[in-house]
Amino acid sequence: MPEESNLLPSLWPIVPSGATDWLLELCGDGITGFMPPAMPDAAWVLNAMYEHEQGPADVSYHEYHQQRLADGSALPHIVAGIDLDAVSVATGGGLGRARHPGPGWRRLRWAELARRTGDPAVPESLMPSYRCFPSAKKEGSWPLGLIPPTEGSLDRETWNRLISLLSRHSPAGPDTRCLAYYNPLTLGATDFDTLHVRAGRLGDAEMLYDHAEADFSPSNLWAEDRSWVLCTDYDLWATKVAGPPALIDALLNDSEIEAVRLPWAH
Repeated sequence: MPEESNLLPSLWPIVPSGATDWLLELCGDGITGFMPPAMPDAAWVLNAMYEHEQGPADVSYHEYHQQRLADGSALPHIVAGIDLDAVSVATGGGLGRARHPGPGWRRLRWAELARRTGDPAVPESLMPSYRCFPSAKKEGSWPLGLIPPTEGSLDRETWNRLISLLSRHSPAGPDTRCLAYYNPLTLGATDFDTLHVRAGRLGDAEMLYDHAEADFSPSNLWAEDRSWVLCTDYDLWATKVAGPPALIDALLNDSEIEAVRLPWAH
C-alpha cells in the first residue's frame, strides 16, 4: 500500500529508543522482540497457513526443488564454494510478511491440521515455531499443497484484524497512542545499539505493516499507557498479546483470528 507507506514518517515519527526501557526491564533482551509476561492475561495469535483446494501433494517442497535442480530448471545455490542445496532441506517455510496467496488457496486452521495429523497445534513446553506439526512434513519439508506460516511477522489479514480488535479494547479506541518497535534483525541492521521505535495512533497502525525499511510487521506494539503489549518474535510463528482478560477473551473467541493459550509460555 504505497500511499499509506508514504505517510508513515509523518503519522508514525521515530521517537527516542528510551521508549523501550520499560520493556527491557520487564522482558530482558529485545534483539528478536521484547517478550512480555501476562499483563495480567495473555494469548498467542497464530500466523496463517494455507492449503490448496486440491489438497496437499505427495511431493514435498524439497523433492520438488531437487527435481528442478536435476532437470536444470533451477540453479544450485552455491555460497563460498558450498552447495547449500546438498547440505540443507527446502522446507517450504518463509520469513517476514505474508498474505493470502490468492485463488485456489484457503486458510488452513492450526486446529484443523492438528486434528488431521494427531500432532498438538503447539507441543507442550514449546512455542509456535517450525517445530510444530512434524507429522505433516516429510523429512522436515512441507507438502507442496501447504504454505506454512512465516517466521517473524504476522500475515497481513491477521495484522489488520488484530489492530481492529485492539482498537475496540483500548482506552481511546483508534485514537489510542501507541508505540511500535522493529527489532534490528527485521531492518537488516548491524548496529544493535540503536533501536527503531515509532509513535502514532492505533487507528493508523495498519500502515506499519508496509514499513519500507522492514519486510516484517512490528516486533512490538503497545499502548502508551501500557494496558497491552504484543510481541512478534523474529524466530516464531505467532504473536503473543499480553493485556486485560477482556481483550484476551476477544482474541480467543474471534471468528477470524486463531489464538490459543499456552500456559507454559504465559
